[in-house]
Amino acid sequence: MRDPAQREAAGIRADWLDHACSTRPADRAAAETAISGLYRLIGRDRPRFHWVSSPLAALATLPPGVRGNGDPADHPVARELTSASLDLRLVSTGHVPAALDRLVSWEISRPLAATVERVLHPALRAADERRSRWRAPWYETLSPAWVAHLHALARLGGGPVDERLGLWRAAMRQTSWWWPRDGVCVITERPVTLHTEPAEAGALRLHADAGPAVRYADGWEVHAWHGTVVPRWVIDAPSVGHIEREPNIEVRRCAIERLGWGEYLDRAGLRLVATAADPGNPGSELRLYDYRPGSRVLLAVNGSLERDGTRRRYGLTVPGFLDDPVAAAAWSYGLPAAHYAQLARRT
Repeated sequence: MRDPAQREAAGIRADWLDHACSTRPADRAAAETAISGLYRLIGRDRPRFHWVSSPLAALATLPPGVRGNGDPADHPVARELTSASLDLRLVSTGHVPAALDRLVSWEISRPLAATVERVLHPALRAADERRSRWRAPWYETLSPAWVAHLHALARLGGGPVDERLGLWRAAMRQTSWWWPRDGVCVITERPVTLHTEPAEAGALRLHADAGPAVRYADGWEVHAWHGTVVPRWVIDAPSVGHIEREPNIEVRRCAIERLGWGEYLDRAGLRLVATAADPGNPGSELRLYDYRPGSRVLLAVNGSLERDGTRRRYGLTVPGFLDDPVAAAAWSYGLPAAHYAQLARRT
């Protein structure tokens, strides 16, 4: 049973996740006031604000005076604000009890950081093909995880909320991505559609099995299958032809799962090598198929139930020299076939 501090921390996490994954229109006045306050903290005047509908619009159609060859996330203003945030973090955690800091990290900031990485960052990465920028310090500064951590420490510890933290909190809870420059700040509106599913340890990840997982008002979309960003065809029209032509192994895996392993194997016309009862999952069958040169696919049934009460069929790629389904299942677990055959029901 959770103690009161854990229960309160879970409520704080849920509140921050709601804001991080919100599709509500931004409160532009509140966002501009908070960001202007952050500009003042680093000795700069209030900027003019340029609102855009999506990260793609922000990075592809920057307004006059903002274009340039440099990284928009590595402007001097962004670096100054990042430095100011680091100073705030050092001051705010200097005398915090270690047990409270661990609780807040485990219950709030870690799940929130994982959610930002799996829900918000994919759209940003899809918009910016210059992949070296994915880990720009400014994007880490824009993660609400650290702000939520400091705010929770103050709330659970009974301490005052620093004025600077209040500005960061207001900015985080009213915006999505923003890029500060000297005299101008580009801000992205929130998406109008955002579909997620639970991941581990209280985090969320992108997923939609019908239509886009993320869509912005200008029509820009991102599709995702259980946390992996995929082309539209994977969700809307998966086919054996598309799968066979797809060079990315993760996209190919997602497309097969979207189509269904059984359906894919049937449509692809792969030769069935052998079948056998699954000793590790009584009542289920193992099916071994020829696949690509030098490899085969083992079709198995998950030992545990899905949320809808069904058992998922899944495929495992195994070496081509295996011709016994039980030996192939044992190989996937790193076990000798004789040992796998003696397993109790797996989960």
